Amino acid sequence: MTKATLTISSKNYSSWSLRGWLLCKMAGLDFEEKPVDIDDPESRQELLLLSPSVRVPRLSHDGVEVWDTLAIAEYLSEVVPEAGLLPADRKARAHCRAVSGEMHSGFHNLRSALPMNLRARHKHFKVFSGARPDIQRIKEIWADCLGTYGGPFLFGEPSMADAMYAPVCTRFRTYAVELEPEYEAYSETIFNWAPMQEWIEAAAQEPDEIIELEVEF
Repeated sequence: MTKATLTISSKNYSSWSLRGWLLCKMAGLDFEEKPVDIDDPESRQELLLLSPSVRVPRLSHDGVEVWDTLAIAEYLSEVVPEAGLLPADRKARAHCRAVSGEMHSGFHNLRSALPMNLRARHKHFKVFSGARPDIQRIKEIWADCLGTYGGPFLFGEPSMADAMYAPVCTRFRTYAVELEPEYEAYSETIFNWAPMQEWIEAAAQEPDEIIELEVEF
């Protein structure tokens, strides 16, 4: 497979970059990372205004440019079907697409209230009421998937859905969101996942330069 380039933003703050990067790792893609300048206006829009599709992540592969995370997932599923980004079963595949799409287009209150910040820890963070239904809905999705497919990942084995929900696990840890044992176990599965550990280790080495994201929400 041709060498690819994945343009990403901050590893500490950018949930969408994390999703795109995990998808490329899961696909076994041979790719180079191309970080954008965090002072670039469009990059900062993605981080501060929570836009899911500005410039990052952007996958360049074999003459193809894909810049939306869900589009990257579908593209990789087409070119590397053996990677299992989508389940083999038609019903499970539709379910995986549905929950991935729901994360892609929804949960705006959660994104605003609990911005991704891997290095931060807020032990007594008060989640504002508008974000609580989002948290409850995510738990419902996790319960449905884990109960239906048996875990430890949402569809048994790693899938695009896990890439989409991995940043949520980091948000729950950063802001000490209380989780029932089965959801805590799923989060631990994500944190112990080799590509996730690689990303977190790299995020820890990243310069802390985005002052605006250190405010209390």
